[in-house]
Amino acid sequence: MAKVSVSLDAELVVEVMVLAGIGTPQDAVEAVLRDYIARGHRTEARVLNRDEPLRRPDLDRFRPPEG
Repeated sequence: MAKVSVSLDAELVVEVMVLAGIGTPQDAVEAVLRDYIARGHRTEARVLNRDEPLRRPDLDRFRPPEG
């Protein structure tokens, strides 16, 4: 996998390290990014599941008229 170097504010990284309980800056930032990506995938899955019933054909169109 390709590597990228990014400069970040030290206070920001230290806060992430403390909140995540991770001892190295590299691992802490990587954990935050992986969590962010996983959360995005979970959100996409929930939205797709919520929209699924809307894609089904309207069953009322196929019922004979009452009366």
